[in-house]
Amino acid sequence: MKIPNVTIQQLLEAGVHLGHKTLRWNPKMKKYIFGKRDSIHIIDLTQTLELTHVALEKVYNTIVNGGKILFVSTKKQASEAIAEVAKETDQYFVNYRWLGGMLTNWGTISGSIKKLKKIEIDLVSENRGFTKKELLKMSIQRDKLQRSLGGIAEMKKIPDLVFIIDTNYESLAIKESLKLGIPIVAILDTNSNPEGINYPIPGNDDARRSIDLYCNLLKETILNAKNEAPTNIEEKPEVNVKKNVDKTIKEIDREKLDAKFAKKEKPTLN
Repeated sequence: MKIPNVTIQQLLEAGVHLGHKTLRWNPKMKKYIFGKRDSIHIIDLTQTLELTHVALEKVYNTIVNGGKILFVSTKKQASEAIAEVAKETDQYFVNYRWLGGMLTNWGTISGSIKKLKKIEIDLVSENRGFTKKELLKMSIQRDKLQRSLGGIAEMKKIPDLVFIIDTNYESLAIKESLKLGIPIVAILDTNSNPEGINYPIPGNDDARRSIDLYCNLLKETILNAKNEAPTNIEEKPEVNVKKNVDKTIKEIDREKLDAKFAKKEKPTLN
C-alpha cells in the first residue's frame, strides 16, 4: 500500500491548523482542538496527521477493490479543486448544488442524466429540424443540467465512498450517504459536526492552500492505487511496521507542535 507521506510542517505551511474564531466553534469538535490563540481555535495536527493516514488508507482500499469515490463540495473555495481531482482520477463529483435525492432517489436522478445526454446529442447533430429558438432553449437547459449533474453523468450506481469538504455546506449529502450506509471521509473544521463521519480529518476547510493539500493527497493516493497491483499477503507485515514507525514520528511531531505554541499562554477552551 503506497500512501503519500504527510508531515506536521506541510500541514502548518498549508494552514490546516487554523480553525474558526472561538465564538463559532462546535463543542463536539473539542477533542480535535489543541487550544486557542488570538481568539482562533488551533486544531491538533497530531490527530490530523494520524486521521489523514487512516482516511487515505480507506481511499486506497476503495480504489484497489474497484470502487468509486464521489467528491462533494459546493463552496466556492473548493468547487474547482474537487472537480479537477475527480476528472484527473476518473471519479465523480458534485460541485454546484446538491439536488435532493441525488443518492436516495437515484432512479429520478438517472432519468435527468439521460435527458442531459439526449439534449447534448440533439445539439451536436445536424439537420434535426430545430428552430434557433428551440436550440437556444435546449442550450440553456443543457447548461443548467450540466452544472448540477455533469460530474455524475457517468455514474451507474451509488458510490462506494463519499469525500466531503465542509460538512456544514453538505449536510444533505451526509444525510443521504448515512441513510444508504455509504462511508464518508470529511474535512472537519472547528465549527463542524463530526457525528456520522466515518473517517474524519480535522482541518481548515476554507483556506485554498489547505484544500489544495487535501486534494493533492487524494489524487496521489487514487493514482497509486490504480497503478499498483495489490500484494495482499506480503503487504500486511509492512503496514504493521509502518504503524510502529508512525507512532514515534507522531510523538516527535507533537513535541514540535507543543514547542511552537509554548511561548503563547497555555491554550484553554471556552
